[in-house]
Amino acid sequence: MKFFGSEITPYKKYLTRRQFIQSSIATSIVATLSSDSYAMHEQQDSQYSDQLSQNDFLNTYEEITTYNNFYEFGVEKSDPSSNSGHFKSRPWSINIDGLVQKPGVIDLEDLLKNITIEDRIYRLRCVEAWSMVIPWQGFPLQLLINKVQPFSNAKYVQFETVYRPEEMPGQRRNILQWPYVEGLRMDEAVHPLTILSTGLYGHDLLNQNGAPLRLVVPWKYGFKSIKSIATIRFVDSEPQTTWPLDNPREYGFYSNVNPSVDHPRWTQATERRIGEFFRRPTLMFNGYEEEVSHLYKDMDLTKYY
Repeated sequence: MKFFGSEITPYKKYLTRRQFIQSSIATSIVATLSSDSYAMHEQQDSQYSDQLSQNDFLNTYEEITTYNNFYEFGVEKSDPSSNSGHFKSRPWSINIDGLVQKPGVIDLEDLLKNITIEDRIYRLRCVEAWSMVIPWQGFPLQLLINKVQPFSNAKYVQFETVYRPEEMPGQRRNILQWPYVEGLRMDEAVHPLTILSTGLYGHDLLNQNGAPLRLVVPWKYGFKSIKSIATIRFVDSEPQTTWPLDNPREYGFYSNVNPSVDHPRWTQATERRIGEFFRRPTLMFNGYEEEVSHLYKDMDLTKYY
């Protein structure tokens, strides 16, 4: 797997030459932690759009931060931005347990002191057949996995969102089983495209986008990219996850973007890019087929959806 990146460059200069890689592997840069001084979202011009390829355009900061699925704050797209103001994302720690040599509690700020934050432009495809293009900041999940040293019998990674119904009003309702749980096979978790995100558009993550730490797996439907992660657990068998538990007929564990496998209630062959009028064809694995298809060699993707 080859990553393309810039030299170590001032962020504003880098923005003028950033390119969206044709193979859909996003750029990787050396950057400092997200800060307002690096936020360029107010300049929605050719600095971004002229560098994008394959008919992709970055969604605006406003679109990305006001059109969200985060049921912990409500089921409407505007609920996360409207209802997350009392959520406290600092200080933050992540509980590491299960089949690892180094279990325990990791303070997020301590973790980030020794990690290079990278810039990744990824497509996000929701299972509801809408999509965005988002400039994330974060780091490969594999770095954290290497740090905690899972045992050889750890075949899967399970993630849990924090459970704070006093701060997350959606958790006071029986919308889903709380806390929200997701999982990846180990080879998916260590894939170079899989990141833990700490920011977007040069800002630290806002509460509605999963502050302060969320998963981003760009070839899977968006609900796999769990938000506000409080626990990471290493297990030896496929973990039960929230949406397949809630509705196994409609949602599977793998949840790879696949235009050939429709949702029971709508087609997955096309999608609505937020901000566009016409629908566009959905790409296999969300356009990352070259990078990830080998993970599913000889698997029946109509069965393991």
